Amino acid sequence: MASNSISVLNALDNAKTQWYHVTAIVIAGMGFFTDAYDLFCISTVSKLLGRLYYYKPWTGTPGKLPHSINNLVIGVALVGTLTGQLVFGYLGDKLGRKKVYGVTLILMALCAICSGLSFGYSPKAVMGTLCFFRFWLGFGIGGLVSMIISKVFLDYYGAQPFKEEHVLSTEPAADYVWRIVLMLGALPALLTYYWRMKMPETGRYTALIEGNAKQAASDMGRVLDIDIPADQEKITQFNSTNEYKLFSDEFFMRHGRHLVGTMTTWFLLDIAFYSQNLTQKDIFPTMGLTSKAENVSALREMFETSRAMFVVALLGTFPGYWFTVAFIEKIGRFYIQLVGFFMMSIFMFIMGVQYNYLKNENHKWTFAALYGLTFFFANFGPNSTTFVLPAELFPTRVRSTCHALSAASGKAGAMIGAFGIQNYTQDGDVRKIKKAMIISHHKHDRIFLHFPGDGNKGAFAGGDFRRRWWVQRDPDDREKARKPARQLGRGFEELWLVWKTTEEFPAGLSLGL
Repeated sequence: MASNSISVLNALDNAKTQWYHVTAIVIAGMGFFTDAYDLFCISTVSKLLGRLYYYKPWTGTPGKLPHSINNLVIGVALVGTLTGQLVFGYLGDKLGRKKVYGVTLILMALCAICSGLSFGYSPKAVMGTLCFFRFWLGFGIGGLVSMIISKVFLDYYGAQPFKEEHVLSTEPAADYVWRIVLMLGALPALLTYYWRMKMPETGRYTALIEGNAKQAASDMGRVLDIDIPADQEKITQFNSTNEYKLFSDEFFMRHGRHLVGTMTTWFLLDIAFYSQNLTQKDIFPTMGLTSKAENVSALREMFETSRAMFVVALLGTFPGYWFTVAFIEKIGRFYIQLVGFFMMSIFMFIMGVQYNYLKNENHKWTFAALYGLTFFFANFGPNSTTFVLPAELFPTRVRSTCHALSAASGKAGAMIGAFGIQNYTQDGDVRKIKKAMIISHHKHDRIFLHFPGDGNKGAFAGGDFRRRWWVQRDPDDREKARKPARQLGRGFEELWLVWKTTEEFPAGLSLGL
């Protein structure tokens, strides 16, 4: 039985855009906003933490977090995020999206608040408390807010630059600033929790996983403002013919390449993407977008860093997302992802090779433009498509788990950026920063993608082999006919999965290294 014969699923697929969809977009967007804010706001306050808790008068330089502490403070949330994605992704398929989303939002809100607290006054106590709660914050899971708060405190409590006053250049009030910035991450989580709890469980989960056709029809009929038949017998029959376990032989036959593709793409993307985001604070002074630490006070340094991050986001990251919104249904996932990876690789290669030339004061705006274009094509590219594809390729009963595996793979890449590549940028050494950019470029250069242009097939390519298959329009539907594979020559094999229906299928993804 085809899924389009089930009334509630057919109603969801063919519903016109209405207020329910707008609400769902806003709630999902607030979840992403909370996630991004909590993960990246630490970059705006890490230098402030160094001035507050690691100033050593005999060095004659502003306080700075030791490399190991800096990496831990910034990277511990990524470790928690990876762990949480695996746990809550699995629970999302077992307990439902609504329940698990609510639990994670509450956990994020509590840990965001607790991240601004300290159990003691010593650097060890403060950093230990911060790392503990940021791990759990990441388990449950930025520059504008940091810029505004630092500017307000700077206007009221601003001090002299470090080169003029070593001790008092770190304003006492700065100890409140980083706590407020971290705690504010709880606000969007709490607002999102309230609105998400007012919405019903997703119709596909209720119908296909819980098997409650009546409840699914009632919930979706209410939000779509239409009458939907329950079709309990059809759903029971559909589930009985589309039942296979995660990681079973049939799962790997149908979705193994998809999972490898989404995991490896996300992994390689986040090595570069998080490296760029988390090291902005170290690269900006070299680019001339922020002042040297010795020439400003602690709050002024935080304000300039936040301002630079906001400008890059406003002119690069933000437009990239909106270009994806405008073109993803017109030119498809394939071209957006392929061009995004390619352009990121080009710009990062140019910045790495020509770093000594670009860091000159006369070329800082060229450097800033190339840096911003990297973020633009990250978001008008793989940083958008890596989120979209796992939600489209996998059946409902394992979709949350497979999406979590893909996202967790990305966070493993992000950890490489946080604990590895970040070591090259913290000292402001131009040779090490140049090396970091070239390393990130090579990570993108390893990606080999092949998609067809007609939107009907996805291909797996790389190394010495190539496979092709039909990508399913509805991954929940098992109904298909299969033709045997045929050899195309040494190391090449082609596998075709042909559907009985003639509907146009969306482009899929798979890749190899």
